[in-house]
Amino acid sequence: MHIDLNSDLGESYGSWSMGNDEQILPIVSSANIACGFHAGDPLHILKTLKQAAQFNVNVGAHVAYPDLVGFGRRKMALSYDELLADVLYQISALHGLAHVAGTRVRYVKPHGALYNTIATDLNQAQAVIDAILQFDADLTLVALAGSPLIDFAQKQGLSVVSEAFADRAYHDDGSLVSRHETGAVLHDAEIVAQRVLDMILKGGIESIEGKFTPIQADTICLHGDTMGAVQLATVIRQALTENQIEVRAFCM
Repeated sequence: MHIDLNSDLGESYGSWSMGNDEQILPIVSSANIACGFHAGDPLHILKTLKQAAQFNVNVGAHVAYPDLVGFGRRKMALSYDELLADVLYQISALHGLAHVAGTRVRYVKPHGALYNTIATDLNQAQAVIDAILQFDADLTLVALAGSPLIDFAQKQGLSVVSEAFADRAYHDDGSLVSRHETGAVLHDAEIVAQRVLDMILKGGIESIEGKFTPIQADTICLHGDTMGAVQLATVIRQALTENQIEVRAFCM
């Protein structure tokens, strides 16, 4: 058995340091690297790309709404043309820096509010899909497991990977519990590691309502900026190893 582990990286900006990129990269197989719209500046993005290349970790464009102040977590009512151009701009920027760093962009994972919005809002999703198809139809889209976006994008010829979150609570319908609610983010490493094993071995986890919720995941996100992120990632990786589950990138 195998699973991809991904993490959101390259999010430091100027003198503001965020995440644990150097400690997380040896643990994961895919790195979602900020493109400057929600976080990240050219210096830190390039540094993270070089580190990802060093550890042979796959690179993805972590595209977002143009929302530095809100860290990309505020929904924006952009027009189709605006969102299409924004996504194209971000993929293009990361593609250029990745080339210099000795690696390349293999997939696209939307961030924050954009990620959650296009999971169900297929009008905004169309702009993101078209941007990917126009830039490089061989790129893979990472989407929320169980969301309408997966089938919608696949029908248009995109390769899509289903994603689950190690440290986030879920409702029984498979949606993520809002970060504004108590218990939305989990911090106990042993509990989180067991939930990851349950996703892989049992095909689901217990929802916040206490019911078993099926979740089909090809990749699991380990947030690099949450409290105790490195310890959490280390315990998860160890649990996978102990259960003979290989950590392997979804696009080779």
